[in-house]
Amino acid sequence: MQRVNRSSRQLPLFPAAIERSFELLPSLGEQGDIRYFATRARSVMNAPEATGMNFWSINPYVGCAFGCTYCYARYAHRYVMERAADRDRLDDGLAAEFETMEPWLAFERRIFVKRDAPEILARALRTGGERYLGLIHGDTILIGSATDPYQPAERRFRVTRGILEVLAEHPGLKIVIITKSPLITRDVDLLGRIARHSDLRVQISLITVDRELARRVEPRSPTPHARLVALARLRDAGIETGVNCMPILPGITDEPAALDELVRQVSAAGATRIGACALRLDRSARLRYLPFIEQEFPELASRYKASYSHGRNVGEKYREGLTQRFNALRAKYGIGDGDRA
Repeated sequence: MQRVNRSSRQLPLFPAAIERSFELLPSLGEQGDIRYFATRARSVMNAPEATGMNFWSINPYVGCAFGCTYCYARYAHRYVMERAADRDRLDDGLAAEFETMEPWLAFERRIFVKRDAPEILARALRTGGERYLGLIHGDTILIGSATDPYQPAERRFRVTRGILEVLAEHPGLKIVIITKSPLITRDVDLLGRIARHSDLRVQISLITVDRELARRVEPRSPTPHARLVALARLRDAGIETGVNCMPILPGITDEPAALDELVRQVSAAGATRIGACALRLDRSARLRYLPFIEQEFPELASRYKASYSHGRNVGEKYREGLTQRFNALRAKYGIGDGDRA
């Protein structure tokens, strides 16, 4: 692989959003070509003032094995690796990989596990604590803003389930979980408990129902069919569940007939809402996504370079057209609104 120059790396826009206090990084084992490392974190809840978002966020893992080509969260992994290397907290093998492995690949293959996250969260949410009092007055907790909380690591380490067990002991919360994985149905019992005394919503990420296309742009993610089955199971259990059609990839997943079929199947599976937005390309996402386009969709390469030449967003006209299309599809299939396109 091409050697990476550490000195040229940039820190993320919101470094305070990433849990910082990492001790030694002991290896927790391997799964194929993926390696897992334990971390210790000072906190697991990222506050809105730190992230610039209008919610609190919890990410049980750093990195994500699903390997979606368009993922915007790669900056978080690079920042953790940078800090660990600066503090000599990488073993010899991981240190060597830090020097040689492309950051976008490390994000997918070297996963950090916050094994003590449930314990830390329990302390933060102790009844009467300042953070808990703020949350019961309307702030949302989003689980999975920069990783998938039900990626393959969760089968073994069960950090997400531990976090949910803590949240189940605190009534009156607003909780959103975002995932691509049908593994979430393992926790239907716990989700039902939370939903009885808190405002809980699950959002399944799904950008296409075309299995082969999904495999190209989301190489290791669960199939679209598996996600639709999970959606139906959650709805059968009485869990409010919607869909994030995010991001829509210009020229790839935005064909009108394909979007129509996606919304039709989502509605048939019982989704309560669907939100959509066009692809955003920050610097860390560009490093993975644009070379992918050049290799897999070369006929679109010049269009992407032009469309995203002035920033992370595609043009306003395209976004407005997407909003109108989804409004019409929601009306056609009787499904509620999510985040606007």
